[in-house]
Amino acid sequence: MKKIYFIRANKTKFGGAEVYLSRLSNALDARNVGHEIINSSISKILPSWIRAILFNIQVCFSKGNKFYFSLERVSCPDIYRAGDGVHKVFLRKINKSKVNLLHPTYLFLEKRCFKHAKRIIANSQMVRNQIINNFNIDPNKVSVIYNGIEFPKTSYHDSFKHINSEFFIKKDSPVFLYVGSGFERKGVKEFIEILSKIENKNFTAFIVGKDKKISEYINLVIDYGLDSKVIFTGPRDDVQHFYEISDVFILPTHYEPFSNVVLEAMYQKNIVFTTVQNGASEVLKERFIMSSPGDVSIAETINEILEDKDLMQKLKIENFHKAKEFSIDRNLRETYSLINETIN
Repeated sequence: MKKIYFIRANKTKFGGAEVYLSRLSNALDARNVGHEIINSSISKILPSWIRAILFNIQVCFSKGNKFYFSLERVSCPDIYRAGDGVHKVFLRKINKSKVNLLHPTYLFLEKRCFKHAKRIIANSQMVRNQIINNFNIDPNKVSVIYNGIEFPKTSYHDSFKHINSEFFIKKDSPVFLYVGSGFERKGVKEFIEILSKIENKNFTAFIVGKDKKISEYINLVIDYGLDSKVIFTGPRDDVQHFYEISDVFILPTHYEPFSNVVLEAMYQKNIVFTTVQNGASEVLKERFIMSSPGDVSIAETINEILEDKDLMQKLKIENFHKAKEFSIDRNLRETYSLINETIN
C-alpha cells in the first residue's frame, strides 16, 4: 500500500477530529502501515481565514502523486473524511458573525473538497444525507463509517477515589456529566436548564471543557440555584474517570456530525441523551434522543430512571454492550477497505 498522508491543520489534544486521528495513527503504527500526518505550518498570527487558504495552497502545491486522506477542507483530497460535518448546514443552525471571512472561505473550500474527492467518508447517515442533498454529490461516492473509540480500562473504585480527591462527591447521589468545549454550540445552557428540572436535587454535575465566556454559564448556574451542585472542571486529560463515576450523560448540541463522547459515555455505563442534530443519536433508542437542544422534556425520563435503580442498571449495561460494537479496530477495518478501493 502507498504511504498515506493524513491532512489536518490543527494539532491539539482536545479536538474531536484530532483525538480521532491520534487513535487512528496509533492503530496504524501497531500494524506497521506507513503514514504521515501533515499539520499546518502557517503562523497563527494571521487571521484564521487566511490560514485556511494558505494551508490549502501548502498541501495541494506539494501533493504530487501522494495519497491524501484529508480531515480538513482542502481542494485536493483523494479521500475526504467529513468529520467536521457540513459547514453549509452548520451555518444554518448556528448564529455566527456574517462578517467573519472564515465562513465564506470554508464554504468555498468545502464545495471544491466534495467535488474533487474520489471518495467521501461521512461519520453518520445524517452527514451523508447533508452532503448529497446540499452539493448534489453522487450517493455512491459517499460512505458512512461510524467513529471508533478505544476502550479504557478503569474501575469505579479507582475513578471515584481519583475524582473525590479533588472534588467532594456523595457516593450514593446521582452524577450528571457534560463533556465538550464550545459551550454555546454544544448546549451547556440547555444542560443547565435540564438539571434545573431534576426532582432529586441530591446530585452532582460536572461540566468538562472550556469556553471563553465561561463566566456567563457560571452566572446561569447561580441564577438557577445550582451553584452547590454544578462543577466546571475546565479541559481535562483524565475525562475517563468522570465517565466512570457518572450516571447520566447529556449533550444537548445544536449541531454535531458524530460525537465520540456519546460512545465513550455509553461504554463507561452512562445513560446517554443527545439531540437529533447529533449524528451519534443514530446509535441511541428514540427515548433518549432530544428533538432539539431545548427539549427539556427529557427531564421527565431522567426523573423516572433515577427512581428505578433496576431500570437504571439495565440501561447502563445495554449502553455498554452497544458501545462495544464501535471499536477503533472496526473503524480501521472499514477505513482500510475504502482506502484500498480508492487506491486500486
